[in-house]
Amino acid sequence: MPDTHPTPTAPGGGLVPAPLSIDGPGRGTVRLGADTALAAGPGTDDTARWLRDTLGAAFGLPLPPGSGTTPDTLALAVDPALPPEGYRLAADARWGVRITGGGPAGVFWGAQTLRQLLGPYAFRRAPLAPGRAAVLPEQTIEDGPRFAWRGMLLDVARHFLPKDGVLRALDLLAAHKLNVLHLHLTDDQGWRIEIRRYPKLTEVGAWRERTKLGHRASPLWDERPHGGYYTQDDLREIVAYAAQRHITVVPEIDIPGHSQAAIAAYPELGNTDVIDTTSLKVWDTWGVNPNVLAPTDTTLRFYEHVLDEVLGLFPSPFVHIGGDECPKDQWRASATAQARIAELLLADEDALQSWFIRHFDRWLTERGRRLIGWDEILEGGLAPGAAVSSWRGYAGGIAAAKSGHDVVMCPEQQVYLDHRQHASPDEPVPIGFVRTLEDVYRFEPVPPELTAEQAAHVLGTQANVWTEVMDGQQRLDYQVFPRLAAFAEVAWSRLPAPAARDYQDFTRRMAAHYTRLDSLGVDYRPPGGPLPWQKRPGVLGRPIDGAPPNV
Repeated sequence: MPDTHPTPTAPGGGLVPAPLSIDGPGRGTVRLGADTALAAGPGTDDTARWLRDTLGAAFGLPLPPGSGTTPDTLALAVDPALPPEGYRLAADARWGVRITGGGPAGVFWGAQTLRQLLGPYAFRRAPLAPGRAAVLPEQTIEDGPRFAWRGMLLDVARHFLPKDGVLRALDLLAAHKLNVLHLHLTDDQGWRIEIRRYPKLTEVGAWRERTKLGHRASPLWDERPHGGYYTQDDLREIVAYAAQRHITVVPEIDIPGHSQAAIAAYPELGNTDVIDTTSLKVWDTWGVNPNVLAPTDTTLRFYEHVLDEVLGLFPSPFVHIGGDECPKDQWRASATAQARIAELLLADEDALQSWFIRHFDRWLTERGRRLIGWDEILEGGLAPGAAVSSWRGYAGGIAAAKSGHDVVMCPEQQVYLDHRQHASPDEPVPIGFVRTLEDVYRFEPVPPELTAEQAAHVLGTQANVWTEVMDGQQRLDYQVFPRLAAFAEVAWSRLPAPAARDYQDFTRRMAAHYTRLDSLGVDYRPPGGPLPWQKRPGVLGRPIDGAPPNV
């Protein structure tokens, strides 16, 4: 006999991220069953479709359209009196469940909360036992996010992640109420976006002959060719799938550094008067690459054409252009670069990089978009509309906010999820500082040095997932989870100061959340350390001892 009366989850259901308030428990429970109708008000169609696809599949519920006037109803509505991403979820045995959002996104985040309240079965793709009820306690939850930008960078350039993996990542972001996917599409090790005007970018630039295993000092190689790219139709699908989940996909096209894959495809983009760029191949190792773009009109026009196609694929108001880790040695040795410095009356090669960035800042602004780049783009000054991803620490973000620029806080020392999770030698390919689940939970995106006016320029925060040592989905899962759950709470919830945060309560709620991740098939790092198949013995990493600097 199927279990038609499972024990409902506790009030609040071990919610992650934590909501603003929970009023409950009530006297009874609410049951969603075969007779439950789904009443979708204006502006809630995406959420209604998502609920049928997820809860309908997990519990075998038809969720037919309804009017919202019967007692057994799941009702969705928009109320502009609430904040745009805020929501109210009310469950009462007398009338069912009502989710009201300040906008379509708010309704969707409320539906994510409902899914968590229904327990781990709600995260499966088919019912384990036909007839099992979906049950939750009576309660009312009021909620809304702290930050507008709650993101994760996914590096698909170093190791390519097929399209289905990106769609899965979007589902996992949505399950944690994260709303930005920063897609790192180009680098020295691979070009991952089809540009129809320049087919060699993917014919040549999307493939490397072999791959360094572990840190660049490792003697080990994977001798198999590696590569892949997304067609423009793939990217349209990814963007549409994200939009249905109220997630913005921000593309990154790296310039002027991190560009060897592009130069390998089109050698005229490099500093041809310094090196033989025709000899360059897509890079097969890691680190900061000396082969950077030449500051020529040819290069400018090429990337304008690239960005024309990028803008047609990504409606995001922001376009990320990298701007980090651009060695200047080739420019110092290049007569062409030196002539450009003289022509523009620039002080030096650093100013030449600033000129490069400013050119595309103006170009994007003229087309109604905003440039965002890594904090090195601050050097030499920025146009008023440009925004900064502060990765080298807090300093870049502080400087940007104080000068009136919008900022996304993603300091390497705190929220780079490629960094190791424990000091144990069992951690796979240990990179960087130890960043435990608790460390991420105590990360604070807004530096105390900022005034309230300056802090308003902090758009939000982002966890970055660089994939040099993550060669597949299992490795990604291990590095990202469960830490992304802690990060999501930092980005969404209004937490107290880091030292005052109730980490014990978070770990209690994570006990429920691990069961959800299990149902989703996420190969996360267990609290007790890596499982045998999660280890990578003998693959050299780059661990850094001690506490990370607060810079």
